[in-house]
Amino acid sequence: MKKSLLIVACASLSLLCGCKDKKAMDNPFFGEWNTPYDIPDFGKIKPEHYMPAFEEGMKQQKEEIDAIIANQEKPTFANTIEALEYSGHLLHEVEGVFFNLTSSNNSEELEKIQEKVSPMLAKHGDDISLNADLFARIKAVYDQKESLGLEGEQLRLLEETYKGFVRGGALVPADKQARFREINEKLATLEPKFANNVLKATNAYKLTLTKDQLGGLTEGQIQAAKEAADKEGEYVITLHNPSLMPFLTNSSDRKLREEIWNAYSSRCTSGEFDNTEIIDQIVNLRLERANILGFESHAAFVLDDCIAKTPQAVYDLLNQMWTPALKKAKEECAEYQKMLKADGGDELKPWDWRYYSERLRQERYSIDDTVSYFFSLENVRKGAFDVANKLYGISFRENKELPTYDPEATVYEVVENGNVIAILYMDFHPRASKRSGAWMTEFRGQYVDQQGNNHIPLISVVCNFTKPTADKPSLLDFDEAETLFHEFGHALHGMLSKCHYRSLAGTNVPRDFVEFPSQVMENWCRNSQCMKEYARHYKTGEVIPDALIEKIMAAQTYGQGFVNTELLAASLLDMDYHTITKATKIVIPDFENNAMAKIGLIPEIISRYKSTYFAHIFDTGYSAGYYSYTWTAVLDADAFEAFKESGNIYNPELAKKLRHVIESGNTTDLMQLYRDFRGKDPDIKPLLRNRGLI
Repeated sequence: MKKSLLIVACASLSLLCGCKDKKAMDNPFFGEWNTPYDIPDFGKIKPEHYMPAFEEGMKQQKEEIDAIIANQEKPTFANTIEALEYSGHLLHEVEGVFFNLTSSNNSEELEKIQEKVSPMLAKHGDDISLNADLFARIKAVYDQKESLGLEGEQLRLLEETYKGFVRGGALVPADKQARFREINEKLATLEPKFANNVLKATNAYKLTLTKDQLGGLTEGQIQAAKEAADKEGEYVITLHNPSLMPFLTNSSDRKLREEIWNAYSSRCTSGEFDNTEIIDQIVNLRLERANILGFESHAAFVLDDCIAKTPQAVYDLLNQMWTPALKKAKEECAEYQKMLKADGGDELKPWDWRYYSERLRQERYSIDDTVSYFFSLENVRKGAFDVANKLYGISFRENKELPTYDPEATVYEVVENGNVIAILYMDFHPRASKRSGAWMTEFRGQYVDQQGNNHIPLISVVCNFTKPTADKPSLLDFDEAETLFHEFGHALHGMLSKCHYRSLAGTNVPRDFVEFPSQVMENWCRNSQCMKEYARHYKTGEVIPDALIEKIMAAQTYGQGFVNTELLAASLLDMDYHTITKATKIVIPDFENNAMAKIGLIPEIISRYKSTYFAHIFDTGYSAGYYSYTWTAVLDADAFEAFKESGNIYNPELAKKLRHVIESGNTTDLMQLYRDFRGKDPDIKPLLRNRGLI
């Protein structure tokens, strides 16, 4: 979601809309929701309501900013910093609905609105961040922070607000402000265009098969492919991961694997949905903006506000992981190459890797598709809920009467000690209007308003798991089970928030810490004790056998050369784009190929995301930040080690300390929070052991 600091920082004010005409009065954004928990009344919101609401929201926040500046009293924390924090309620409301739906329920109408409103929002954010009179008041408060007697969250808000304005351009010289604004508006247009191209290109491709082209596919995969087809006797494979990855893993037809792989890996490299020129513009505009702000690169700018602090620190960590990961990947490659030659093939290619990896995995561990019978979506979801209950004492109660944005989304009340502390949406299956992947987001973050009323968060978990078939529920492979636990961990970060100011609450933390609550949850998913509590056969209810758990656990380090290499390659590619210090013509695939050759990536593996569909870094806010999955993996492995050392994976004392880390948002120093939980600095060795790299 694209938001300026100030839009993220908005909170609750009463709505004051003087619009008289009937069209305005019919706009559901221009009044109270009159729904349980103030959930947006999705059923009443139409596409034509968004632009008037955006325009009115920006107008209202401008008036609120003008009032702060016009205040004749000397600047104080209350009349300047808090007043700014509480500005922009309507704008936050409409953004919270609109940008979530462009990801999960997009349409041509919403795309057109997004194209129009994104540069408007960028300009609005710049109008606030570059307002010299407003910044003068903020600086006046900041300069006397030592004498104000502020503590805890108030002091953090003051520091983060000042820093946010500086990073937003408040100190940009007057002669460069026009260009600074222009860059932000251009990026606000290019980034969503990149994402929309990826979605359209993904939806545009279908591999249509006949019955004699289904060799190797499981019964469940064949049924899913049949249901995706339009005609009787045909079977369809798409580029959405629940369809694509099982096909690459199991199809015995090498030519078909090659065909769909090439379609997958060449998305948006040419034609109607070409992203190559967009990448060139984005990379160079980000560099220019960073230079204007006084940084030598976009990565230097981004990381200055993260735990890592410098690009060199990121490269050091990634390279520390890269050497053992690449060594292991080469060993895996040699094994698969032998298998391919035994089948009469020549050189191993990227479209062969998953197929031979799965064959060898089955030979070694006898784990086939039937393992998914113990990981039905419903059981895994319940397992995640049960872990949260045992750790944090919260429970989940489905409520079909609450408003929802799509019939496929299930809504839960999150209950603690009889009180509802959050609302959780879970939206699990692919549709053409939903982008690929899995993510957590929020329609509203937790905060306390000026009257002292706590507003509970409205959290959403969105995934793309295989739909149920006529005779089977949605069955997950083990990686997908971990994905559900991962996104649920993000949801806990939002749902457990106990902060005062919304801009500091929940997931509003540095990028290289935001993955910690999500990744630490994966440890429970793959723990043998926990697995026996949630993994049950979808037909018989049989608890997953010890022998199968042992195979799954033994297989945890299998294939980690590939898994880590493709992830680290993407992280290093991201850093290479964003450590550029001089304007450079980005030519795809030359830049990408040079980056991969520099680190010695073998040709049988590609970066987890190739540039033209790498939405994490060119749209969704992970630019110079994709490393955070590895950075926080060090924390999550070290954190779960504490539970294992205690002999109780639900240790109540440790759970209480871990909850404090999660519920504190960005209200204090995050690494100190972690040290308080763990009693020491994190150690990388548990991660290397878990991944079989030492």
